[in-house]
Amino acid sequence: MALIDVVQWDNKQGEIIYRFQEGAVSLGAQLIVMEHQEAVFFREGRALDSFGPGRYTLKTGNVPILEKIVNLPFGGSSPFPATVYFLNKSEIPNLKWGTKQPIQLLDPKYDIAIPVRAFGNYSIRIQESKSLLMMAIGTWNAYTTEAIGTALRDQIILPKLQDLISETMIKQSINILEIATQLDEIGLAGRAKIAEDFASFGLELVRFAIESINVPEEDESVQRLKKVLADRAEIHIMGNEDYKMKRTFDTMEKAADSDGAGGMMGAGMGFGMGAQMGNIMPGMMKSVEPGAQVKCPHCGAMNQADAKFCSECGKEIVLSKTCPGCGAKVPAIAKFCPECGMNLQEMVCPKCKAKIPPGSKFCPSCGKKLA
Repeated sequence: MALIDVVQWDNKQGEIIYRFQEGAVSLGAQLIVMEHQEAVFFREGRALDSFGPGRYTLKTGNVPILEKIVNLPFGGSSPFPATVYFLNKSEIPNLKWGTKQPIQLLDPKYDIAIPVRAFGNYSIRIQESKSLLMMAIGTWNAYTTEAIGTALRDQIILPKLQDLISETMIKQSINILEIATQLDEIGLAGRAKIAEDFASFGLELVRFAIESINVPEEDESVQRLKKVLADRAEIHIMGNEDYKMKRTFDTMEKAADSDGAGGMMGAGMGFGMGAQMGNIMPGMMKSVEPGAQVKCPHCGAMNQADAKFCSECGKEIVLSKTCPGCGAKVPAIAKFCPECGMNLQEMVCPKCKAKIPPGSKFCPSCGKKLA
């Protein structure tokens, strides 16, 4: 092996570490360290002497720590008994991180496991060269920017962000499809937590950004969640009763269009279904068939379907009512609206003791403002 007389590293932007093999450097060689660099001598798993920017001649009196460990020969051009590492201490910009495979997160609102992908970038600067070398060489076996970035991503960034995404969904009471609205919050919290671990490895986290958190659209769990959200939105817009009516019509329409109802049979079934829907609509919206009965929601007695008052208890028979807060149709005996949570029970005015309809802001008798 030819001995090297001048030891220096003309690093390119983004490069972090460069290594000269043990035995390739001769005693008496010139060590040149650039302004943004640091050179560290490493032997048998130990980081020894380090040199900042400048020009040095490698001789016995110039590497005191190494001289105590190894019996350096005097004079001549013997091979230097240590490996020399150069480290770039300028900012290493635009390092990328991202999930190799989607990570599985449990949606806290709907209890569905959803695959999640996340991507972003960051930049670092070496603060403590020996700490980084011990981790990169001794633990990660990483000598390149790519290898160090992979170790940082897999061991620090992704585990921290996975926990933060879950915590944010629970804290904000949102589902994974709404997580994009929280990127800035997650990014700030993520940087604070990740920076602590980076510092323990001798690195300063200069910049950190989350560019995207998303889900694979083709995944079955994602499609299920989207359907749940779409159905919920439709119920909120239409109300429970109208939504159930629509689902009934959709089912009947699908039956009319099924494979078993082709040709004239399909046409006849379609006509029959259409006529049946035509009969059902007025029945649901305006009247009921003769002889039909309904149960009193108060005492449970059976009454004629068109009865307005119960024949047993005399109370008014109202099967459903409208929430004054959100307009949803709710059971007549409901005490609270299942959609918006409004109290549907009659209240008593604290001033005049008059009965107050649910949702009222003022007493209709004395005008007192209600809390």
